[in-house]
Amino acid sequence: MIHNDGFRALDRRECLRLLGEVPVGRVVYTRQALPAVLPVNFSLDSGGSVVLYTSAGSDLVRAVDGVVVAFEADDFHAGCRSGWSVVVTGRAAVVTDPAEHERLLRTGPRSWMPLRDGVFVRIESEMVTGRELTGVGVGP
Repeated sequence: MIHNDGFRALDRRECLRLLGEVPVGRVVYTRQALPAVLPVNFSLDSGGSVVLYTSAGSDLVRAVDGVVVAFEADDFHAGCRSGWSVVVTGRAAVVTDPAEHERLLRTGPRSWMPLRDGVFVRIESEMVTGRELTGVGVGP
């Protein structure tokens, strides 16, 4: 449904489909009691969970393991004034199961940085919301 403001709410299925089309998103978490945002490459896994691959000793892993975080990805076209934004909210956890880790080594995301001690972090898609900007009102 298109609202007068030019935005259209996206359902879960649309949101997950769109997330699968982009390689980079942002993890929103708390660092030293303040909001923090970190761009990361990612992939989607079964059930729509977001999976990251990062260094086991990273500040990100220490900050997000076992806590609720948000993950946002988007795609916009400035010339058309259109695009979309999707937010996944859920508990993040380091993947500790050896079989799951091995599976993700084959199917999960690859870090864009060289890692010696990589771990996978899964963000459960407990809440998925999205909006599409339809380009209504394009003009001067």
